[in-house]
Amino acid sequence: MTRIIADISVSLDGFVTGPDPGPDRGLGAGGEALHTWAFSEDPDDRRILRDATARSGAVVLGRRLFDIVDGPRGWDDETGYGAGEVGKPAFVVVTSAAPPSVRLTDLDWTFVTTGIADAVAAARERAEAASAARGMDLDVVVMGGGATVGSALAAGLVDRLSVHLAPVVLGSGTPLFREGPRRELVRRSVMATSTATHLVYDVV
Repeated sequence: MTRIIADISVSLDGFVTGPDPGPDRGLGAGGEALHTWAFSEDPDDRRILRDATARSGAVVLGRRLFDIVDGPRGWDDETGYGAGEVGKPAFVVVTSAAPPSVRLTDLDWTFVTTGIADAVAAARERAEAASAARGMDLDVVVMGGGATVGSALAAGLVDRLSVHLAPVVLGSGTPLFREGPRRELVRRSVMATSTATHLVYDVV
């Protein structure tokens, strides 16, 4: 079964970037601390990253995040999604208009201009096709940014929320959660490593 999993790193005070994020500094001032766990040699961090990316059949992201990862200082062979871990999933971008060009032409990009629900539906189709081809259940991962994860959660599209809580207080930046409907969560796992506390909840 294809699940919709929102997966994001966040500071102790609830921010997914530091102050003043932009194309040249996508995580804002001090925001690199949020993703220390993803580059850690801690075996539990490595397993969490490996398991998550291995089950990624398609990935949803917002346009602002796309502009950062596709920009000149964005992803490359060493820092892309699941780099060095698995094959490359399909990527679905929620946007008001498709970009005129794409730098990362070796990745499979789909641009959806009709909202988060249609983007998740398109990603589900891609993940289900990948599941059939690989003979295993693969998930849709909503990776960010914060507004995209928040919109998917508010719209009731998320089955599971995976939060990587970094031991840092950023003070300001891009918040993960804004105003929205109440959602009940059921805790499934907690794993504390040397670099983060990994929390997994089912959304009910």
